[in-house]
Parts: sequence; structure tokens; C-alpha cells
Amino acid sequence: MSASTASVPSVPGAQGADLLAALLDGMDAALCALDATGTVTHWNREAERILGWSAAEAVGRQGFEGWAARSADAADIAARLRRAMTAPGRQVHEFALLRKDGGRVLVRTQTTGLRGADGSPAGVYCAFSEVHVQIDLERSLALSEALFADAAWGVVLVDVDLRPAVVNGYAARALGAARGSLLGRPLGELVGQGVEELEGALQHVLAAGSPPGPADVWVTLTGPRGERRRCWRCGFVRLASPLAEGPEPVPLGVAWLFQDVTEDRRAAQDADRLRFRWSQLHRAGAAAAEVSDPLRAAAVLLDFALAGFADHVLVDRATPDGLLVRALATPSGAPGPVAPPGAAGVPVRYGPSHPAVQAFARPGPIRTSVGPGTDRRWPADAAHALCVPLRSRARTLGVATFLRCSSRPAFERDDTDYAETVAARVAAALDLTDSPPAGDTSW
Repeated sequence: MSASTASVPSVPGAQGADLLAALLDGMDAALCALDATGTVTHWNREAERILGWSAAEAVGRQGFEGWAARSADAADIAARLRRAMTAPGRQVHEFALLRKDGGRVLVRTQTTGLRGADGSPAGVYCAFSEVHVQIDLERSLALSEALFADAAWGVVLVDVDLRPAVVNGYAARALGAARGSLLGRPLGELVGQGVEELEGALQHVLAAGSPPGPADVWVTLTGPRGERRRCWRCGFVRLASPLAEGPEPVPLGVAWLFQDVTEDRRAAQDADRLRFRWSQLHRAGAAAAEVSDPLRAAAVLLDFALAGFADHVLVDRATPDGLLVRALATPSGAPGPVAPPGAAGVPVRYGPSHPAVQAFARPGPIRTSVGPGTDRRWPADAAHALCVPLRSRARTLGVATFLRCSSRPAFERDDTDYAETVAARVAAALDLTDSPPAGDTSW
């Protein structure tokens, strides 16, 4: 029998003593025990690892003075242990103990008094660990609690089946559901467009480890407020058990951390788009200034303006009797530059409710979208339109119609501002043609 259990006669039989010794030596925390007289009766392997004193050297000693504690500290330690024998519950202390090599180590202890059959104090058990180890553990626990309580970003623990196991408040609000209702559900039920990219990132982390840095993921969420397009700045950390052995422990899942950066990304996109558009206008003006024919100059302006803005453009000029005649257009069958149509001078058969006619009559820009099969005298793939009157010298010279395909979003207010600027330059060029246009001369 080892010295660590030599003084444990209360455990019946050698088998019970061996079992107790194995349990004590297998504990992660250092453990010692003293009887009512202050004699050490138990000393496990973790206590030996921290202080260097073996069980054979420790068991049977009277207190800690002269070997595991300095004389100046021993009296205070002994007094605290005596008080712990009679105090209810656990007591937490910090002691300065001595290693076998003479070095001092600060330990945090939890002491629990033991009572005999008659209720009298019978001893005290003392579990201890180095203070810095305990502090690291407490910090880890505190960090976990903070992340899942008041963190300013979303935290989701995803299991190996890519289902949320733990969700904090921020993540629940971002996903638009209660925390409890999110647990165990496939991500495809929570996230629409963009879920493939998100699941791919999680699978990569499970297989290859954490990526070098965060990444932006655009997702579409569906809820009571309809579809919402959001951008999440995501970071991923693979989780493995700290108790696992081997160089490649089986992962427990992934910690997915994210912040909603939609507004920042949209602002950056708007700034990039605005910078590109005005750069195109600058280049268009420089190129058009080298063209002598005003109609050709207007076509050059539109070629530059279309880049990234629209798929087609139609320019209709007004005749003296108020009809609209096609002056410039992009090819309807295949991509190509803006040019005069083959049948020049033929009025376009627009109805009175056509957006181009309305924009010419107001005069003011009109945004609209059309369904499949609608006959607007536009290319077949056109789904979104922006009609802008061509104004120069207080006259409406015609209408410019910008068109987008169904795969692109509809025109917005910012697009209108840009289209009006382009239209003003096109109108100035058309105003220089040999045949001055007729039309509305009122403001």
C-alpha cells in the first residue's frame, strides 16, 4: 500500500484502500488532508507535482512547519485549518507554501472540515492549486459567461453537424428568433441566400482548423419583416477538448463569432460606386470633347455612362409636332456601342401612358419595373427602366431611357441623380445639332 493511504484505516479492506488511493491520485487538483491533531494523512500526486514532496515524505508529518511552509507562515496556516474544521461549508484561502527545492509558491485552497461519528471535529480536507492556474481557469469561465451574456457581437457554438448548440443574445437578435428556438436547427432554416458559403466555412474549420482572419459573409434572412440582406463579419475557431490526447484531437465543433457590418459595407459600396461613376463622367467629357459631331459626342457620353449602371439606353428626340423619334440606342441583339438606329426619323409608337411619354410631358424622371411579356417597345430582356427628360436651354428636347435586365436591382434614388447628370450632358450635345429640336419651352 502506498504511503498516501497508510493511515486510512476507516476504509474497509485493502481493496477499498487501493480504490481510494487511485481516486485521489487521479484528481486534477492537489489534495491533502489533516486529522484533528494536525497530522497529514493524505497527499496525492498533484500535490507532489506542485510542491515536490512525495506522499512518503508528507504523510505523518505534523502540520506544514519546517518543510512545506516557512516558520513565519506556518502558525497562520495552522490556525486557518483549525478554524476550517469547525466552520460550515467550504472555506477559500491563499497560502504561501514551500517547494522541496526551496522556492515559494502561492496556492489557492478550498478547505472542508470533517466530523466524526459523535459530531466532533475529525480533520480537514484541503484541495489546492497554484494561484495563477486558478486565476486562468476563472478568467476562462468569466470570459465564457461574458460572451454569452453581454457581448457586443454574436457568438454561436456550432456542433459537428453544423447545428447551433449555444447562441448568445446578440446572435439571436441578428437571426431574428428566440435563443431557445435556434438550438439544434439546420442553418438552412435560419439563413437563406448565403448559407452555402457559411456552411462551407464551418466545414473547412472543422477539417483544417481556424482561418487566418475574419471574412465578410452576405446572407439573406427571412422573417416577419420580409427578406433582409445583411453582411456579417465572421470569425471561426475550431473547438477541441482540452482533455483530449494526441496531436489531432477530434473537434467538438466551431465557435462562430460575427458582427453585423451591413451599414458600413453599404456605405463603402456606395462610396466606391459614386467614385466610379464620376470618374466615368470625367472620362466621358474628355472623350466627347474630341468629337466634332454633336450626335456622335452624345453617343460617346452614353457609352461611358452605361458602364456598371445600365444594360441598355434609348434616346428619343422630340419632333415639332410632339412625337418622339429614336435618335440613339444600344443594339438590341448583342452588346455594342450606342449608335443611331437603322430606321432613323420614324416616330416610336408609344402609348399615352408610356413612361417615356410621361417623363417628356411632366418633365421629370420616372422609375418603373415591368413584368415578363409587357410590350414597352424596349429590348426583350429589359425589366427595370429609368426615363429622364433631356433638358437644355429651358426646353425639353426628348427623353433618355436607361434599362436594366431582371438579374439586376431596380433603379433607386441615387441612380436618378446620376442619370439626370448624364441626361443634362447628352441634352447639351443634342442641342448643338443642325436641326434644333421642338418641344416644351416652359420651365
